[in-house]
Amino acid sequence: MRQRRLIKRVVWPIGAVLACALLFCLAAAYAGKSGNYVWKSLPRAQIKLDDKTPLAWNIFQTAQKKEANLVLVQLGRRFIALDIKARVVYAVSPSDLRPNAEGFESGDIFVESRVLPTDGWSLRDVGPAELIKLKLNDYGTALQIELPHPPDLRGLY
Repeated sequence: MRQRRLIKRVVWPIGAVLACALLFCLAAAYAGKSGNYVWKSLPRAQIKLDDKTPLAWNIFQTAQKKEANLVLVQLGRRFIALDIKARVVYAVSPSDLRPNAEGFESGDIFVESRVLPTDGWSLRDVGPAELIKLKLNDYGTALQIELPHPPDLRGLY
């Protein structure tokens, strides 16, 4: 009988605290997922379409480390967004992007209805960069992107 009272006194408050902590963590994760992105240009990135460098291009990435798999590519007047981890390409309308001092701002452009058909994804680490190859089926062109790795600054402090 004493053990039941002791269990009710000790276990129930611990369970309540754990449940509150779980709800707090879920609320914080939901609040952090706002769907707004700030895109910054990657100056050392490279791009090729069918083994040729396009005349007008740019590559943008978010500053958030947890969103390093998201890339925005400008090919002339066309914008596409890549989710490298999921291996999906999305069409982006220029009206979805708002220019700012460092690049662009956008809402959630990773919408299922904007998925572009692709084939032949290849991801490789080639020393100082990540090499991404894929085929855009809507134009029938091979896209090759070279994203530089962030600098390792651990030895400087």
